[in-house]
Amino acid sequence: MDHHTPAEADPHAEIRAEVRKLCAKFPGEYWRELDARRGYPTEFVKALTEAGWLAALIPEEFGGAGLPLSGAAAILEEIQATGCNGAACHAQMYIMGTILRHGSAEQKAKYLPAIAAGELRLQAFGVTEPTSGTDTTALRTTARREGDRYIVNGQKIWTSRAEHSDLMLLLARTTPRDQVHRKTEGLSTFIVDMRTVLGKGLTIRPIRTMMNHNSCEVFFDNMEVPAENLVGVEGKGFRYILDGMNAERLLIAAECIGDAKWFIEKARNYAKDRVLFGRPIGANQGVQFPIARAYAQMRAAEAIVKQGLQKFERGEACGEEANMGKMLAAEASWAAGEACVNTHGGFGFAEEYDIERKFRETRLYQVAPISTNLILSYLGEHVLGMPRSY
Repeated sequence: MDHHTPAEADPHAEIRAEVRKLCAKFPGEYWRELDARRGYPTEFVKALTEAGWLAALIPEEFGGAGLPLSGAAAILEEIQATGCNGAACHAQMYIMGTILRHGSAEQKAKYLPAIAAGELRLQAFGVTEPTSGTDTTALRTTARREGDRYIVNGQKIWTSRAEHSDLMLLLARTTPRDQVHRKTEGLSTFIVDMRTVLGKGLTIRPIRTMMNHNSCEVFFDNMEVPAENLVGVEGKGFRYILDGMNAERLLIAAECIGDAKWFIEKARNYAKDRVLFGRPIGANQGVQFPIARAYAQMRAAEAIVKQGLQKFERGEACGEEANMGKMLAAEASWAAGEACVNTHGGFGFAEEYDIERKFRETRLYQVAPISTNLILSYLGEHVLGMPRSY
């Protein structure tokens, strides 16, 4: 079954085909072994890097592919649709936008070619904190200017891949909240070279979770960051981070669509082949209809995400489509996962089928990187014009 747009209408058909070839080298056995020991897919990330896929959004002048966001979305969707997991490296794509749009010429020249060449990993995004969660303006991590450096103190949580990244994009408060006119002011963004500060003001503590996501707590104790690593203008960091959130949601949505396609194909094939009481189980409406409904949900989400990507690439406001797309795609992947588990019965819980692993992995996107309830509140207030709900 081919879920993809016909090649003649899909500008990224060749990219999809090449990504599928690469992912075929990393079958279920590879991911099951990593999952059992909570390992990082170093070989997979290396292969993606060497093929140039993780440099998709870096301009050609810096050694990247210079693809539009839809190209990156196609890459991540295919990774998930083949049964692999792009969570180990997807942040590099959506973090990149902050540096591309707001970084200095010196920062771009220093970091982008090395990232494109695979010499540096930009995988860590230090925003969420234990006490503030998604109330980002209430974060407590501070960065105090002292001469040619900033002194950082505080803590971040759910900073995925911190142990496996060289660089972190960090959001910290540089002006106390009670000294700014708006709570969104006074936050600044920094590029942290974690190689130089690990054990010297930076501590990383892994968090074991229900899926192999390499999440961490990160602690800053008088960590020094060169002033030249400030991204853009001091105090404007919140806006820089917001600029990248639509891209992040569209890319995560593409991954969820890929997950949904994997679940649907797995369930469809099993429902056709598994014979009980003298006929394929897929002939029973109780088995067939949930798979069909999940397919419809996936296609609807796919259409919204496509609209969002088109708007993003035209430079138009796409908050509505990015948020709806992420919510609908996450719901579609979860529905497809439910249908796949139920179709397989007991075998859906067996590790060797990979369903239970993918089921755990895709559940995350109901909650992160933005929860469904916050998406609904955004739509209610900013799209439908209703009163703020929180």
